[in-house]
Amino acid sequence: MNYRHIYHAGNFADVLKHAVLARLVTYMQGKDKAFRVLDTHAGIGLYDLSSEEAQKTGEWHEGIGRLLGDDLPADIVPLLAPYLDAVKALNPDGGVRLYPGSPKLARMLFRSQDRLSAMELHPDDYETLHRLFDGDFQSRVTHLDGWLSLGAHVPPKEKRGIILVDPPFEKEGEYERLVDGLARAYRKFPGGVYCLWYPLKKGAPIAEFHKALKDLGIPKMLCAELSVRSDRETTGLTGSGLIVVNPPFTLKDELGLLLPFLKERLRQDRFASARSFWIAGEQQLAS
Repeated sequence: MNYRHIYHAGNFADVLKHAVLARLVTYMQGKDKAFRVLDTHAGIGLYDLSSEEAQKTGEWHEGIGRLLGDDLPADIVPLLAPYLDAVKALNPDGGVRLYPGSPKLARMLFRSQDRLSAMELHPDDYETLHRLFDGDFQSRVTHLDGWLSLGAHVPPKEKRGIILVDPPFEKEGEYERLVDGLARAYRKFPGGVYCLWYPLKKGAPIAEFHKALKDLGIPKMLCAELSVRSDRETTGLTGSGLIVVNPPFTLKDELGLLLPFLKERLRQDRFASARSFWIAGEQQLAS
């Protein structure tokens, strides 16, 4: 995908990923015990949407830009509040110039006892991320291939955690690496909440990916997908998906409200679609 996130920050895929991440963080805070967010492909953490790179694509206009009005349905407001409140806090004068990547968003939502481990391999992006969190004792930034962290950094010492795996999909075989990475991490930390991001585009091996995940035998695995346009006339990104392992018991019902709203609000043509379903779990047949 030739992916540098500054070109895509705040787009429809970020909206889905960050809205769900905020729901997961909020759920974890239902208990007083500390938890850790491990972000395996953290990027630079904070994005300037007025930059030349972001303006070149303008993708945020069809993502976060469509959510900042006061016309959200009443049942959607509380579901998006943690996410949108963080975005608004970075832009006190209105609009959206600064947009939080996953590590920054999680950190903004933390209580004093919660912790962040952010991994980034690209040397320039690592330096930018390190500067962003320099002096923050609740955050640790490591220059490391995020795939390695799935073996070396789980389980966290808090024994509670969200593991976000959001690879750039620049190489062949990333869907397989997601499956292998999850299997490796789950063996060491079966109680973790895992959130895996993947792209939807023409020719992507989604059915095979879902089958490989199911074949892992992990008891509870929920899928959410959002496509904003048809893939008939493009080979580019037309949608994205999330796999959530050990999801909060509330998440399936929340997605039942959130996904239809996002489909309508973010659609780019009449072929937009959204779905959530159990890949594995006791409720699979009922869904």
